Formats: sequence, structure tokens, C-alpha cells
Amino acid sequence: MHTVSGRWQLGLALSLTTVFLWGLLPIALKGVLLQMDAVTVTWYRFAVAAIFVFIYMAVRKRIPNFRDLKGLIGILMLIAIFGLCANYVFYLFGVEKITPSSAQVMIQTAPMFMLLGGLVVFKESFNKWQWLGFSSFVVGLVLFFNMRFAEILSNLDGAYTVGLFWMLLAAITWAAYALAQKQLLNTFTSNQIMFIIYITSTIILVPWSEPSQVVSLNAIGWALLTFCCLNTIVAYGAFAEALAHWEASRVSAILALTPLVTIMSMKVVAYFFPDYLPDEPMNALSIVGSIMVVLGSATTAVAGKKKSKIIKKSPSP
Repeated sequence: MHTVSGRWQLGLALSLTTVFLWGLLPIALKGVLLQMDAVTVTWYRFAVAAIFVFIYMAVRKRIPNFRDLKGLIGILMLIAIFGLCANYVFYLFGVEKITPSSAQVMIQTAPMFMLLGGLVVFKESFNKWQWLGFSSFVVGLVLFFNMRFAEILSNLDGAYTVGLFWMLLAAITWAAYALAQKQLLNTFTSNQIMFIIYITSTIILVPWSEPSQVVSLNAIGWALLTFCCLNTIVAYGAFAEALAHWEASRVSAILALTPLVTIMSMKVVAYFFPDYLPDEPMNALSIVGSIMVVLGSATTAVAGKKKSKIIKKSPSP
């Protein structure tokens, strides 16, 4: 059983690093999508991640044994592969049509779907504080999108509504990946699972990607693509290291702050670069809603009957 080091200050600093990087990710992705298509961006992110993780595991001599991928383990790995691959692609389809702030708030439904899936698949249960956190999350979600109700309900095939739909699919597929990964951790380490997913997804997306698109990128495009490719590696490294020093429930509670980082960062971007990306229109109810989403996510994570020893990767692809 894993025991944390107790260096909570380091754990907090690493968790905040992850929050900051994942909070900026949808903003950077939105910029890249102005010059590249979603599938190609995802292909590059998977390919770069696969290379870095392979080098890391080769140095540590921990390359996964692919002969273990048989029977139920093989089926679970397929679910994890297609779940996370679809999550990355669907997330970008959503980001392409809605604002980064909306995307980051909406994708917070992913861990909620995972927790609800745990109630069904693993026969887990919520205590009253978790149900309270979940209720706060749902109400907060409704309040955050209050200024968009007319647009969503009157135009179901409009860009914003379609974008929210893609983000919902991204959340559901991430939950499927996370539930499968929970079982796979009995056979493989987290890095081994991610390597198999990264390398397989890179191959799967080849027919639908156009790597040559990078040739036409300008300097900003190259910078944003590089940031997006390295973001997952650096952020996940900080996240994994944070778990070595701090309890998983507390790390998860800090990660719930990610939407607020995106919202505040978008306000800064909109102020200094008004022509770069459209900002999410917000009123007092939207602000209250975003805070309720964060508090609901944090409460649901921290109030569990048992402190989880393993926490899943955040749904910010």
C-alpha cells in the first residue's frame, strides 16, 4: 500500500502546477485549432507523449509486457484505449465550438460520471456529504450556463449546443477510460497503461490526421502546439509526483480549481488580446455557478468514506 511522504507543502505546490497547466490547456488548444484540425492536433499530442513515456520507461526498464493483454485484461485495455482516444478527440471537437471557460466547466462532469459509474460497476456508495457535493455541482452547472439557455434551447443544432454535446461525450468516454484503468492498475503501472494508450491511439488516428499541417503553422501556432504536446507530460508528471507527497483526496480537491484558472486566464487574454478568442459572457449567477461547480467537485472528492490511494488522471486532455 502506497504511503505519502507527508511533505504536504510540496504536494500542494505540485498540485497547483498541474491546475495551472491544465487550466491554460483549452486556451492554447483553441488557438491551435485556428490553424490545424482537431484530429491532427490530437495525433501530435499522442505521438509526442508516446515518445517521452517510452524513453522514460526504457531508462527505468519498465516496458509493459504486451503478452499480458489477453482475456478480460485485453478487453479492459481496449475500453481504456478507445475511451481516452475518443475523449481527446471529442474534447477538441467541443473546444472548437465553445469557449475555453465553458469547455473546462463542462468537462468537470467527467469525474462525476466516473463516480456514478463506480456506484454501478463497483457497487460503491456515496455518503451524505458526497451527495451534497454532487447536488452543488449540478446546480452550479445550471447556474454557470444561465446566460446561454435561450441559445441552447432555441437552436439545438447550433454551434454552442453541438459543442456542449461533444464535451458531454468527452466526459462520458473519459469516465469509461477511468473505470477501466482502475482495474488495469492491478496488472500494469499507470505509466505502462498510458504508454499503451498513447502508442495505440497514435496508430489509430493516422488515417484521419494530416501531420503535414505543421508546415503551414506560424510562430504562434508552433508555440501553442508545442505547449499542448508538452502540457500533458509535464502536468501529469507534477500530478503523479504530488500523489507521492499528499493524500489523493486532497490532490483531487485542488484539481477541482482548474475551471477557475481557465475562467480567470480567459479574462486576462480577453483584456490584453481582445481579438484572439471570444470570452464567455458571465453574470453574477455564472460566477456563483462556477464556484459551486468547484466546491461540489472538491466536496465529492474529499468527503469519501475512504481516502483513495490512487487517483485518476484529470479530464483535461
